[in-house]
Amino acid sequence: MKIHKEGRRILFFTLLALLAVNLLLFRFNSRNETFNFIFVGASAVAFLLLLQFFRSPYRNLLTHEDLLIAPADGKVVVIEDVHEPEYFDDMRKQISIFMSPINVHITRNPISGVVRYFKYHPGNYLVAWHPKSSTKNERTTVVVQSEAGPMVLFRQIAGAMARRIVWYVSEGDEVSQGEEFGFIKFGSRVDIYVPLDTILKVQLGDKVKGGETVIAQLKTETPSLF
Repeated sequence: MKIHKEGRRILFFTLLALLAVNLLLFRFNSRNETFNFIFVGASAVAFLLLLQFFRSPYRNLLTHEDLLIAPADGKVVVIEDVHEPEYFDDMRKQISIFMSPINVHITRNPISGVVRYFKYHPGNYLVAWHPKSSTKNERTTVVVQSEAGPMVLFRQIAGAMARRIVWYVSEGDEVSQGEEFGFIKFGSRVDIYVPLDTILKVQLGDKVKGGETVIAQLKTETPSLF
């Protein structure tokens, strides 16, 4: 398993800081060995938790032009028909995936196509499952014209712990299904908006894997046999 590039700098300086603090404790607090060893153990646990957050596991990517693949690991927490005001200004089907701190936080393109719209929104840091997090939190909005025809909108949304969203796409880019389009640091959510006639392949509460789980099938003139 690899460590994601977004975590290497953080992990390096965190390790240096923990080593320095532990060495200082053993140097200047040598009389309290019990406390020092407890702190060593706590430091190791904290570093391992941080390490697992930035893991980048291998994925057997599933690709098909009319299938929508989960853009992130996590749990499906919203499936509903809503008005999407930013780009479409009409009714769309929304699918939301919540990522806890123990999930892989790489975000992947759910469909192949061309990026027709991209915008970064600074904002608040409400908990990711809050109903207003989609419009009030720090977020990015990406709209892709899929190879199958329909447009798909998806958002990276920062949560209460997430304080930085990273993205690797811009308007006009050609993107490939399953490839990374960004990373969200520490607990977050991804919303996907698709046409109302899209056929869903997941239910509320389902756990999904980014790049592997089929979450929906777009309606096209020549649908796949999935």
